[in-house]
Order: sequence, then structure tokens, then C-alpha cells
Amino acid sequence: MGKSLFQKVWESHTVGTLADGRTQLFIGTHLIHEVTSPQAFGMLRDLGLSVKFPQRTFATVDHIVPTVDQDAPQDPLAAEMMEALRKNADDFGVTYFDLASGKQGVVHVVGPEQGITQPGTTIACGDSHTATHGAFGAIAFGIGTTQVRDVLASQTLAVEPLKVRRIEVNGNLRPGVYAKDVILHIIRLLGAKGGIGYAYEYAGDVFERMSMEERMTVCNMSIEGGARCGYINPDAKTVAYLSGRPYVDMSDFDTTAARWLSFASDADAHFDDVVTIKAEDIEPTVTWGISPDHGIFVSENIPDPADAESPGEKATIEEALAYMKLNAGAPIKGVKIDVAFIGSCTNGRISDFREVAKYIQGHRVAPHVKAIVVPGSQVVAIQAEQEGLPEIFRAAGFEWRGAGCSMCLAMNPDKLVGDQLCASSSNRNFKGRQGSPTGRTVLMSPVMVAAAAISGHIADARELFELEPEAAVA
Repeated sequence: MGKSLFQKVWESHTVGTLADGRTQLFIGTHLIHEVTSPQAFGMLRDLGLSVKFPQRTFATVDHIVPTVDQDAPQDPLAAEMMEALRKNADDFGVTYFDLASGKQGVVHVVGPEQGITQPGTTIACGDSHTATHGAFGAIAFGIGTTQVRDVLASQTLAVEPLKVRRIEVNGNLRPGVYAKDVILHIIRLLGAKGGIGYAYEYAGDVFERMSMEERMTVCNMSIEGGARCGYINPDAKTVAYLSGRPYVDMSDFDTTAARWLSFASDADAHFDDVVTIKAEDIEPTVTWGISPDHGIFVSENIPDPADAESPGEKATIEEALAYMKLNAGAPIKGVKIDVAFIGSCTNGRISDFREVAKYIQGHRVAPHVKAIVVPGSQVVAIQAEQEGLPEIFRAAGFEWRGAGCSMCLAMNPDKLVGDQLCASSSNRNFKGRQGSPTGRTVLMSPVMVAAAAISGHIADARELFELEPEAAVA
């Protein structure tokens, strides 16, 4: 019997099996940022340890950086964290993409665009959305601060073995349906805890047709479905994307590419579970509640507790509706928004901005809406400027910001105020996620965020922008 990519990568990186059954896994690449690394480096110093393989560790600053006037004096705590990252990178010999480098950005955008993320390897980062890198056929884990310390010190990680669920999506997506809709739909179907104990392999012709950046969007939100990681098998698109990237060795690229492709799951690989979904069944999807699996099609109504199938489900719906201040059974379309955010490690790449720019020309953001656009990296920002995208956004009433995590989790000045409702292209709609303890988040694709910003309320982008079949990407 053949092997899945997960098995191949896992076995090739196994150092040994611990007494408690966990695998001690060699970590090929370690990505760090300013929030979860200072304490880890502090523990190394306390123990008198060095970084085992500094050439395998890459740092950037993303969570706390302001997106407006990045050169201005910052919050003292933020400045302290950034200085700590710089000092630690210097002291331990770690590569650091800082604000002056021209390469800074959200860690999960920087890794792929620099060619640091490569197929067939293991990747760890002190950030839950490290699963993003699985789009390249890597097994990528989000880890905690003590595990960051362990990887720095030993380049290994103790991880429980996982089962593998293959999620196949076949057919043709409808006009106006994007990668973000696909993953929100998957999470809706399988639940926010449905992937616990699993790695997700995304397969089928829908994922095969997706660009690498769309694949990153899908893998990014694997953690929202409870999975430990998610991946897509490497193919010719993967190879083409990585060719010529700064950290890709081009000296014998054909051999390198062949090795990358060899990690793809075998045709007769075994999977612990297989889920099949028809692409035609997916519509533009938005969340209505306080968990990423609280998703509905934009054409549907907000759930009614009276229709719940159990007391637990009824209580969950009631809690979510009370927090979100939404009416049970009412259409989700038409709900007023206050803020629109396009960015994050989920949807802050150049293709996201290109797609939105195609439709917003000739439109204006509603007067009562604050709309911001935040590129995922300085490289993305430069590319967008070269293509004239910021001017298009500004002409439509959006603010174009500097690179960073921004309003995704609001560990920076970009925060909701009071109970503002934000149409967001980010990945989490938890209570207080965007900086206000009463702030409300509705997740959707970047094009849907643009439609909401212009309409002033949650809207169907297919109707507003008159999307035709040839206009939507796979």
C-alpha cells in the first residue's frame, strides 16, 4: 500500500519515539515573530543554551507593528518586543526581516514569498496559522512558547501522531465563489472541532486548479476546523511558484523539483477518513456567530434557536446571537457593518488585492464605513504599488496601510471600538478578537468584504458587481 504525503514527511523527519508514544520530529524550518519568541529566548539564556541550527530559523515582526506611520514612536511594550526580537536575532545568529529590510510582513506571507517554505519539510512557528505553509506540501504546526524554546534548542518537537482525513472537492465553483468560501464551507460542514487529532489533506480538481495563494488561504484555516495541520500535494504549480525565490537553491533545480514532487501522496495511499464535497454546492459564505463554523451562505437566514436539534446547540446559538446582536431567522444579507478589513495571513496577498481591484472601480465605500486594506508583506505592498492598486483602493474610499497583522487580532493600534461590526477577510470571529471586548466580526472573502464596504451592509458580491462565470477565479 502506498503512503500519504503526511506519512512520507513524518517518517523522513522522525528522530525517535518517546516513552509516551509521541514522535520526536526534526523541524526543517522554524519561523518566529516578536510575540511568542522573547520568553523562549529568555529560557535559552537561563539554561545557557544556544540555537541549535540558526540557519534554519527566520524571524520577522508582524503582530504588533502599526500599519500607519511605522517610523513613529510606538507603544512602549511593542517597542520593547521589537527590540527584543532584534537583539535575540543578533545574539543567536538568526535571520531577521525587520521593517528596514523591505522583506518584513506577516510571517505566513513572508515564508512562501522568500522561498523559505518548501515541499516535503516540517515547519513550526509560534502562531496557530502555521498550517498556511501546508499549501506547498509541507507539514506545518503552530506551537506554544515552550515548544518554540524546544525547537530553538534542539531543532526537534515532540508531537502526537495524527490520523489523516482526505477532503476532496470536485467540480466547478460558481461565479463569485472563492477559496475563502471553500474553507469556510468545509469548517461549517465538519465543525470547529471536527479535525481534532487529524491532519487534513485537501484534494480534488478544485484545489488542483487553485493558485498557490488560494491554496494558502485554504490551508491557513485548517486550525479553525480543529485540524493540527492541513496540506495540499505539491505539483507543477508549486514548483513554478518557488523557482527563483531567494531561499531556493537553483544550482540543480530539476533534481530539487523532482524530490519535492516525490512527497505527493501515492495513488493507493491509505486515509483514515475521506470526505467528498461538490463544488457546485458552495456559495459565498459568511459567518454569523462567534466560531468559524458558524457559517452560512449569504443567501441564507441567520439560524433560529427554535430549530436547534439539541439543548446544547440551542444554547450555543442563543449565546452567539446575543453577542452578535443579530435577529434569529433574519436574512444575513442586509446586516449593517461599521468596519471593513481586507488583509491578514489568510487574505493579504497580491492576488487578493488584484481580485478586489477588478470590481471596486467606479464604486465608493459607504459614508459610515471605515475600510482598510493591509498588505501581508512589504514585498506585496511594493508589487501592488507597481501595479497601481493602492490608487484604485484609495479612489474607492479605502485606506491603504503598511504591512502587518493589523486588525486580524488587534495586537496593534488597529482595533474595533465598542460593538462595531467588522466585515473581515481574516480567520477568526471569536469574542473580542479584533481588539474590543464587544466588537463583532463577520468572516468572508475579500471580494465580499469589498461588497459590504460599498453597500454599507453584508451584501452578495455576485449581485453588486454583476459577476460573470469568466470573472471568478477557481
